[in-house]
This record gives sequence, structure tokens and C-alpha cells, in this order.
Amino acid sequence: MVTKRQILSIFGECHKWGGGSGFKPLTEGFGRSRRYSSVTFAAMLTLSLTSCAAPQPSSGSALTIVSMNPCTDAILAEVADPQQLLAISSYSQDPASSSMDLARARAMNAVSGTVEEVLALRPGIVIGSSFTPPGTRMALERLGYRFEAFGLAATVEESRNQVRALARMAGHPERGEALVARIDAALAAAAPPPGPPITAVVWQSGGIVPGQGTLINDLLGRTGFVNYAAQRGLHQADVLGLEAMLIDPPQVIFTAGNRFSEEDRLLSHPALAALTATRHAAFDSKLLWCGGPTIVRAVTRLAQVRQGFGNVGAGASTGSAGADLGKRSTQKHPLRLSLSKPPRRSGSTP
Repeated sequence: MVTKRQILSIFGECHKWGGGSGFKPLTEGFGRSRRYSSVTFAAMLTLSLTSCAAPQPSSGSALTIVSMNPCTDAILAEVADPQQLLAISSYSQDPASSSMDLARARAMNAVSGTVEEVLALRPGIVIGSSFTPPGTRMALERLGYRFEAFGLAATVEESRNQVRALARMAGHPERGEALVARIDAALAAAAPPPGPPITAVVWQSGGIVPGQGTLINDLLGRTGFVNYAAQRGLHQADVLGLEAMLIDPPQVIFTAGNRFSEEDRLLSHPALAALTATRHAAFDSKLLWCGGPTIVRAVTRLAQVRQGFGNVGAGASTGSAGADLGKRSTQKHPLRLSLSKPPRRSGSTP
């Protein structure tokens, strides 16, 4: 059984977002009754969904799109016509999370991900993510909207496939191929010189690391590095403590902090100054998550750091690699540190 208030709420939302004025008569004449059968509710709900349903695109017209996924925002901005992309995710307008040009993102409409926002825009297709709430997806699909979810690409190949799929949806497959060609050209330019890879860790706020099964893991391997976290069996969003870093340091620490976070103090802990054989390089955290055009910027930065090592591989030393990199020495393990107290000698006092 459902209440009249629940029914009126559904009718009100459809009327608010373009359902028309035809709802009002349907809610009149019920007298003082406060509850209705499931059959009555289903009939009224069917009428409401029909009025709120997605528009049917005309033959030959390009699909209009709402993207609720910050990673697909950046791709669609390159492969869709401006008038096709009705809105992007509000995350792309936030400097802490945007993976695309901020000025360009802020010139577009944005949605926070509610069904009501989508109903107001009436797109031909809604692009979400694996993090889209199931209730939102179900509501859109029941209203007749085409919903497509894109997860985080874990490899370059997955990202290529996503670019091509989005470009086909937008009706411009040739633009997808052009973007894939740009990505492949950037990867070719970032290819490392011959020699063993450099051990590197990408250290995020709070000591979080991207390990196995992540896009940055693939990009590190393609640019002459080996992922220190993946070597140790760590996965996405696992934590690598300061002690482990100090006891067995990598050759490079990419600090991918967030200036909006209060957890970055670990990334600049005074104890790290003792790692004179480890280089420190800044890496924009916004380059970690998304594929597409973000790959171009990410591998360019990785290659810039890798070039400082020349043909030197893992376990060897080299000179300075630029102003943002710490100096290396020939010391193999600069610090063997235990944070516990050393054992007392026999007969000593505490």
C-alpha cells in the first residue's frame, strides 16, 4: 500500500521537470481516502513515467549526452560536438578533482548526478560510472533513458576502447581515432632508453598508493619504471607506511598530494630527508585516475623524470635530474630504521 503523499510526490516531480499540467486532474476525485492499492499506484506511476520519459531522437540526429563521470567528461569534450554535450559532472569543475582544463569545464553546464537534473535536460544518453548509485541508474532506465556506465580504465588498452566507444556514441568515430593516435604518439615519445627499469612509488595523501590493476601502474611500466607498490602485492588505495619506505626505499618517490587535504604532511615527513639515494618528484594527483587525454599529460611527466636517469637502471646511481628532483648518492641503503627502541645492554639502566 502507498500513501497519497507518495503518489503526489512522483507526479509533482514529473510536472516540475516538464511533465505538463495533465497530472492535476488525475489526483483529484480521490476524496478523503489516504491509501491506495498497488494496482492503482502502478497505473498512476505508469502515466507519470510516460510523461517523464526520455525523448526519442529524430532519424539521423546526433545523440545528446549528459556525462556524470569526470573521466568521460574529458573524453567527450574532445569527441562530441559542444551542442551535444548538454552537461558534464560537477567534479570536472572542481580544481581538486578535475582531469580536464578547468576553464573549459567551467564554461559547460554541470550536474551533480541527480535524476531530476537529467529529466530537466532530457538527453538521448546518460553516461555514468561504476560509482553511480544503483537507484539513480534504475530510475533513469525505467524512465526510458539509455544509461551507459564506464569504469576506471586499468590499462592503456582499456582506455583506448573507452575513447572509441564514446566517440561512436557521439557519432564521431573519427575523432576517437584521432584521440587514440595522440595517446599512442605520446606513449611512443615517452618510451624509455634500453636498460632495466627504475623502481618508483606514487605516494598519495595519507600514504595511499596505486598498486596492481591501476592505469598508473601500466603507465609506469611503459615509461621505464617498475611500480614499487605493485612489486609488494599492493593494490588500488592500499597504504604504504613511512616505516616501509624508510627501510627499503625506491629510487623515485612521486609525491601525488592534494593541497586541499590535511593528510599531506606524511609526504614531506622530515625522516624522508635521510633518503639521499632516493629522488623526489611531484606528480599531479589529477593525472592518476582517468585515461583518454589525461594519459598524454601523465606520460609526458613520467618521461621527464625518467630522462634524468639516462641509461641507468634499477639499483644504480646517477647525477641530478633537475631542480625538482633530490640528489642521489652511491649509497645503496641510506637508512635502516626501526621506530622501536634499541635493545638494552645487559646491566644497563633504563
